[in-house]
Amino acid sequence: MKVIKRDGTEVIFDKSKIVAAVEKANNADESSIELNAEQICRIAENVENKCMELHRAPSVEEIQDMVENQIMSQGAFEVAKRYIKYRYTRALIRKSNTTDNQILSLIECNNEEVKQENSNKNPTVNSVQRDYMAGEVSKDIARRLLLPQDVIDAHESGLIHFHDMDYYAQHMHNCDLVNLEDMLQNGTVISGTLIEKPHSFSTACNIATQIIAQVASNQYGGQSISLTHLAPFVQVSRDRIRKQVMEEAVALEGKLEQCVIDEIVEKRLRDEIKKGVQTIQYQVVTLMTTNGQAPFVTVFMYLNEARTEQEKRDLALIIEEVLQQRYEGVKNESGVWITPAFPKLIYVLEEDNIYEDSPYYYLTKLAAKCTARRMVPDYISEKKMLELKIDKNGEGHCYTCMGCRSFLTPYVDQEGKPKYYGRFNQGVVTINLVDVALSSGGNMDDFWKIFDERLEICHKALMCRHERLKGTLSDAAPILWQYGALARLPKGHPIDELLYGGYSTISLGYAGLYECVRYMKGKSHTDPTATPFALQVMEYMNAACRRWKEQHNIDFSLYGTPLESTTYKFAKCLQKRFGIIEGVTDKNYITNSYHVHVTEPIDAFTKLGFEAQFQHLSPGGAISYVEVPNMQNNLEAVLQVMKFIYDHIIYAELNTKSDYCQVCGFDGEIRIVEDVDGKLVWECPKCKNRDQSKLNVARRTCGYIGTQFWNQGRTQEIKERVLHL
Repeated sequence: MKVIKRDGTEVIFDKSKIVAAVEKANNADESSIELNAEQICRIAENVENKCMELHRAPSVEEIQDMVENQIMSQGAFEVAKRYIKYRYTRALIRKSNTTDNQILSLIECNNEEVKQENSNKNPTVNSVQRDYMAGEVSKDIARRLLLPQDVIDAHESGLIHFHDMDYYAQHMHNCDLVNLEDMLQNGTVISGTLIEKPHSFSTACNIATQIIAQVASNQYGGQSISLTHLAPFVQVSRDRIRKQVMEEAVALEGKLEQCVIDEIVEKRLRDEIKKGVQTIQYQVVTLMTTNGQAPFVTVFMYLNEARTEQEKRDLALIIEEVLQQRYEGVKNESGVWITPAFPKLIYVLEEDNIYEDSPYYYLTKLAAKCTARRMVPDYISEKKMLELKIDKNGEGHCYTCMGCRSFLTPYVDQEGKPKYYGRFNQGVVTINLVDVALSSGGNMDDFWKIFDERLEICHKALMCRHERLKGTLSDAAPILWQYGALARLPKGHPIDELLYGGYSTISLGYAGLYECVRYMKGKSHTDPTATPFALQVMEYMNAACRRWKEQHNIDFSLYGTPLESTTYKFAKCLQKRFGIIEGVTDKNYITNSYHVHVTEPIDAFTKLGFEAQFQHLSPGGAISYVEVPNMQNNLEAVLQVMKFIYDHIIYAELNTKSDYCQVCGFDGEIRIVEDVDGKLVWECPKCKNRDQSKLNVARRTCGYIGTQFWNQGRTQEIKERVLHL
């Protein structure tokens, strides 16, 4: 069994250390020795047994809490006091310098918690370590100087989660919808260099990747771009190529028929589109931003976003090439084609591509083929978005999320026109719904009272995020605020006007709806008798967002949090506070947002239909998924799921597996097995390789694909997922 130390390092559990600590407290005052050797050994054994029952590595703090309880259970209250006093003294010493050991453990790559904190960061790389080191300093400053103590206490106790505290010291926001159209059409500035409107599709793609990298280095969340903004440059290249072909024909003193010229032009144009898309694919995968990872970028593919039929046809050419290249994948260091994590792809299902006789149905079939092999694209239903995303003019809109799931709310500018590109999210604070339920003891009156208290601490924390951004000058991130990604403000101008009136959003996240309902009602929220309560909880949080919005003129929005490492943190906090409760706290993870529990048997269509009603109640963002086996030989089933998505739910994805063992060449599913000490590890079923550096594993983590492995909580969740198809 392993133990997680305070600096994040992992060590073997040593019962003798508990014996030594209790003996020291017991013998510190000869006038009040209360425990004999047998009792002290029993305390240590009981703690060891309780740790084993957790089926995960406990933290030092958890073990010390258990020791306290065991000392008191022996009636040795004076010993308990001395033990508690010693802990308090050590805590004060640590508080005087909270970052040194953390940073040193990061540099030496033995901080297990940080190593598995982000499934798309490699903690052995210098740039990642540098980002994590800066993050530790930021978190330390936030805890000691910037955030109110009650917010910090709630965060540390797992009542809420104050997301991205490692970036809070800086004036940075969460995620955005990049106005690539403005930057390409009107020019931009990158690192002090003027970038004018490109004169070819390939140049536009190259500029787009530079913009993506710059944006990623100036915020901490996801970003999205639309291929529609690149589509006009296909015609620019077509005209340029046609001119070249005509000049070549004249130079050769030959006369080419128009059909031959057209054929040559389109062939060369296709080659340029291929090179341009390849630039995006490979640069996004290989670029390293200042936060030590590839840019977290989503590429949006929406045919009806095109302004003309010709532009739509050109957009279709780009989409086709993107899907073909993603289907192929990228080569790993051994030269084997594997699944990359980014860019994330989103394909819009619409009238022009959803039916067999639709003109662009061939793209939908290609998307299905790509999904079956590479887990992307994910799917947005134009039909449901137009029905549910209604602006104040009564018009529906279809648009992409920012990154993996964060959606802007409908917005109309001062001229009465809808606006989405150039907007952003200010940040997220998540409420732990499971803790609200458990704290109530099952009493419904207490539940709503505690719910109000927790929502208010979230409100306070969200306003801290807002106030941290307020007063930020456009000079802090020129690419964002001055040169078109989000705005074109003057130098030295504060960004405050973009924080109010719905231009940007700020998100109340939530997690653990399933466990919350399970505790309060004794049933899954899929049970018809429990579903109304689950929906009531959702409506309650939306009502809070509406109140705060009216109070502050800030667009608070409910957000289905994509817990990654936090799912483990919340689970550990719940076990510490409430013990192991079957069906509620007996896992090392809690359920993301409103999702059906990963172990619950349910078919794909029922799951998507059920979750659709909750997704609509998460206007700030959410995504549903179905877990499927290898579907490469059953694309018709994939297409049926896609058609169901089109008719029933805004945004969904299909999860499959895409793995490779570099030792033996196995390309099936890499399994999760339990090691001798109870730790979950990844293992090749063919050669039993467990060296993560020699395994390529791609799994959908929580809206996006992860490739750098996960903490024990998320790993258990992945292991326990049941198939829905």
